[in-house]
Amino acid sequence: MAQTSPGLLVIACGALAHEIIALRRLNHWDALDVRCLPAELHNSPKKIPGAVRELIRSSRPQYRNIFVAYADCGTGGLLDVVLQEEGVERIPGAHCYEFFATAKLFAELADTEPGTFYLTDFLLRHFDRLVIRGLGLDRHPELFSNYFGNYRKLVYLAQVLSVDSREQGRVIAERMGLKYDYVYTGYGTLDNSLKSAVTLKEHTLTWHH
Repeated sequence: MAQTSPGLLVIACGALAHEIIALRRLNHWDALDVRCLPAELHNSPKKIPGAVRELIRSSRPQYRNIFVAYADCGTGGLLDVVLQEEGVERIPGAHCYEFFATAKLFAELADTEPGTFYLTDFLLRHFDRLVIRGLGLDRHPELFSNYFGNYRKLVYLAQVLSVDSREQGRVIAERMGLKYDYVYTGYGTLDNSLKSAVTLKEHTLTWHH
């Protein structure tokens, strides 16, 4: 029979793996483990709740404490239904753009220009794979206007300060024919949400002990 870990398991979107591992190292969360689901699930968000449920249930024999590092991510509330049934919390917010920027700043950005395409560090690193090749634009560049014709601006929400990344964002914006804005967000509410989950886990262990 498998032994239950007293640590915290974070079930995360693959798009957040780099950031969560960085926060784990920065905060010395040695008892925090991470299991990621493919970032490509965002192309079919209705599959996210079932995939999260399956991973929660398969992880329960090994982990007493589980936290989900997803926002709603286009599931239309279906992920929250699963998490309520499973008794697991998640990061608040509609999507990663909101929790990286924080709700207040994201609302301001969206109100200023509703036709905004957002980048994160992850999407910047994988732009060609997920956007260009993912949408077939490498084979049919004439479809750019079909996909992005309603956008006016690209906002790069950066998690890590980098002159090179900032310039890469500018190149992508020019490639898409969009105005460019750069906003350094750091880890936003991802940081606070994980800290709260770790703290709750520690309090739970103290109570049971």
